[in-house]
Amino acid sequence: MERLFCTELLIGKEKVAKLRHAFVTVVGIGAVGGFATEALARIGVGRLRLVDHDKVTTTNLNRNILALDHTLGVPKVEAMKQRIHGINPACKVEAMQMFAAEDSLEKVFSQRPDLVVDAIDALNPKVQVLTYCHANKIPVFSSMGAATRTKIHLVKSGDLSKSQGCPLAREVRGRLRRNGIKKGIFCVYSDEPVGKMPKVVNSEEDDYERGRRRAKLGSLPTIPAIFGLTLAHHAAEHLCGGF
Repeated sequence: MERLFCTELLIGKEKVAKLRHAFVTVVGIGAVGGFATEALARIGVGRLRLVDHDKVTTTNLNRNILALDHTLGVPKVEAMKQRIHGINPACKVEAMQMFAAEDSLEKVFSQRPDLVVDAIDALNPKVQVLTYCHANKIPVFSSMGAATRTKIHLVKSGDLSKSQGCPLAREVRGRLRRNGIKKGIFCVYSDEPVGKMPKVVNSEEDDYERGRRRAKLGSLPTIPAIFGLTLAHHAAEHLCGGF
């Protein structure tokens, strides 16, 4: 396929074929998840299931790759599906506009994927998805907190049990340990020190149909992109058996 000519030159036909036959579920199509999803489509993953209940809003424009004037108000999963169609029409994309949580995981994973990318920004659902994947032996690549960070060189990756300096990672580790999970979750995180978390900021765009109100955090376009691309790189490397 000419679209993947340069990828094939680097990693070879056999690995490109493995990616073409791979099925990945991405949960959370926000700033991190959007970049991860696009990279997976561009590298040639053949089937993607996208899970997110949100719509694109104006506050997404500074950092979400699918946020454009003409996508405002469109469900994120549908906007990403259309974007992928323009990148790689051969990629089979399933858009699931729903909230991934304990009561919906059987539907989210109604077909077992080869790999899961977790880009959820809510603590309880993130832990529930990670617990489900670990229990069912589904490889999972997870994003920790990208908001409020500014230092590119402090973005790290590795087993969640080894992560340091990330408040979200600390909370996730603690909850997973209570679920009997001590290691085996690959994550991208930053060990950049963070200050005091801000109070909840009201916005007309806030949608609290599910879950608790969450503080809006300052975020650059660059750090979430690095998180997402790093997740996609490690995920693709896993799928094709190494670059």
